[in-house]
Order: sequence, then C-alpha cells, then structure tokens
Amino acid sequence: MGNLSRMTNHYDLVVIGGGIHGAGIAQAAAAGGFSVLVLEQHSLAHGTSSRSSKLIHGGLRYLESGQMALVRECLHERELLLKLAPDLIQLQPFYIPIYSNTTRRPAQLRVGLSLYALLGDMDKTARFRRVPSSEWDDLDGLKTDDLEAVFQYWDGQTDDAALTRAVMRSAQTLGAHLHMPATFIGAQLHENSCSVTYQHNGQTHTCEATVLVNAAGPWANRVLGHITPAPTQLAVDLVQGTHLVVAGNITHGIYYVEAPQDQRAVFVMPWQGNTLVGTTETVYKDAPTRPLLPLPQPQEQDYLMQTLEHYFPAYRNEPVILSAFAGLRVLPVGEGKAFSRPRETILHVDRPERPRLLTVYGGKLTAYRLTAARVMQRLVSTLPSRTARADTRTLILSE
Repeated sequence: MGNLSRMTNHYDLVVIGGGIHGAGIAQAAAAGGFSVLVLEQHSLAHGTSSRSSKLIHGGLRYLESGQMALVRECLHERELLLKLAPDLIQLQPFYIPIYSNTTRRPAQLRVGLSLYALLGDMDKTARFRRVPSSEWDDLDGLKTDDLEAVFQYWDGQTDDAALTRAVMRSAQTLGAHLHMPATFIGAQLHENSCSVTYQHNGQTHTCEATVLVNAAGPWANRVLGHITPAPTQLAVDLVQGTHLVVAGNITHGIYYVEAPQDQRAVFVMPWQGNTLVGTTETVYKDAPTRPLLPLPQPQEQDYLMQTLEHYFPAYRNEPVILSAFAGLRVLPVGEGKAFSRPRETILHVDRPERPRLLTVYGGKLTAYRLTAARVMQRLVSTLPSRTARADTRTLILSE
C-alpha cells in the first residue's frame, strides 16, 4: 500500500465505475454545476459497457413481456442520441425473417412492429415494411428455404466503448474529474456526507463526498460490501452474454433471428468488416474471489455458431471465429428465464430521505442519459443548490 495522502478534497458526488452509467452520471452532475469525481479501477468501459450487443434501440422484444414504458423511453432516447452523436451512432436496417417453423408468426410481428412505430411517435425511423420476395436474394445469403416473410425496421448501432469515452470526455469538459486506474477501498457514511478511501498513483487518498454513487455494474454488491455502516443490498442475478466475431461479410443490415435451439432472439450484424453474433443468456454464479470478466464458454460459442450457420449457410464452410467476448447483465432475482425478466433500471438508496448512497442496478446502454437524469433527480434533496452549466439533451458527443 502506498503512502496515505493527508490532503482531503470534497466533492458533491463521487461516482464508482467508469462504464456508460458512471460516465453518464458524471456528465449529468457536471452539467448541473456539481463537482464530481469518478473512480475507475481499470479503464473506461472495461466491463459490460464494451461487451454489449452494440445497439442503440428501443428493445422490440421487450414488448412481449409488456415493458411498453421502457420501449417508449428507449425509442425517444434513441432519437435524441442519433442527433447528439451522429459520428458514433448509425441508423441500420434490421431484418426479421419468418419461416414456416418460426414461433412468432407474420401477423404477430406486424402487430408488434406497429406498436413499436406507435411508441416511437410514428417517426420515419420507427416505421417498418414487409420486404418483397424479389429482394430476398440480396439479404447476405439468408436461407430462403421455407421462408414465408421478411420484415424490415430501423434501429441504431454504436461502438459502446467509444460512446462511453465520448460521454466521459463531455463530463470532463464540464469539470468532472476522473481518477484511473483507481481502486475503491471503502467508504464511511456520516450523517450528511461520506468519506471515501481509494488508491491512485501508488498512494492512498481520502476524500469527502456529499453523495456516493455506486455505478459499478456487476461489481455493485461487492462495492457495497466495503461501505460502513453496511447498506442493504438487492438480490440480483448476474447473466452472462457472449458474442462472437466471425470472419465474414454481412453488409446489408442487422438480422434479428430465432435461435433454433430455444427460440431466443439472436442478432447477426456487421461489425468492423466482419460479422458479430450474439447474445447468450447464462446465469453466472458469483463468488467473492471470482473475477467479473467472464470467459465465453464452449457451449455458448456452439450455440451462436449453430444459429449463424442455420440462417446463413455460407458460414458452414470452415467458419473462422476471430474473437469472443462476454459481459454480465444485472437482473433482479426472479422466476423464469432471464430472457423474459424485466429490464427496468433500479436506483437503490441507503435511506429514503436525503440519501448519502445511491446504487444503480441494471440499466440499458440506450437509456444511459435518462438514467443519469433520474439519478440526479433522486439526489435533489441531498445535494446543494448549484448553477447549471449545460443540458445533456443538447450536448454533442464525438469521437
């Protein structure tokens, strides 16, 4: 351990975690005129925020579980982010093929896509069409045997890590501080503030914060274990999602297909000149000593390759897997498969009035800005009055 720094600084907020939610909260706080320090143990977007499906979307499949408010919010955030980050987010055509044995029938898809468009305020980017059979041969070698229909709609694709870095740069431009790599050691909650201890540049530092925000993603409960008095923790499942990058040339758009093994949704999409396939949903059994950067499992890779080869027969000829990565999603403990679990973000505080600690559980890449705004609104009773510097609804993001 390095030498203990005698200098104690004070921040309105200290944020633990440099993923998309930590960066978004830092941006919102700095835009609101608050002083903020972000502690990131490794690098920006080191965990889940660089291991997602790279989509800025409304979440069409969430309509099946009745999460209409979430879909509407994400569609509105998607439209905003397309304007704020044109260099980082591209609108892409999405294709849904329907075969004779596909679970979701054409009439169901038409209803779902109509509702999707309605929740998107019938904007031109929320509209859809049925692709005529004369265009099927242009769809990147998509299998046409027993193909009954193809629907096409629009959603966004991004480089999730690049977006996270852009949001953090925006926060720093507004005055946010970032210490990286910095290891959170612990925190002590006082009546109206908290003391935070961390290591940075070989030294142990202590700072004071009016509020501590735990945006550590799958590490959230581990962080809470280092805070006194011990705060309550929510019971969560960590769900591993694996993606493969396969040599190939998907160029026409993004394909939203049913895995033949269990009818889950899987995306096949262009990615940096190759093909990205994902994702899986495997419950990850956490343990205090187990690292939270999971490795793709052989059965997950087989699952994804079988799905890819089923719909795109050209990949059956000696496919080359260039890389594989896995991230962890945080879901509330519940019954049934992870695929159908609610995806709403939970903001958990240490006390209902004037919270000193707020933990972000879950969250969607698409809705990071809205989540950050809600965090700041939840902390209004605790934070001092400040003069806003900017509005995150108008801050342009660039690489």
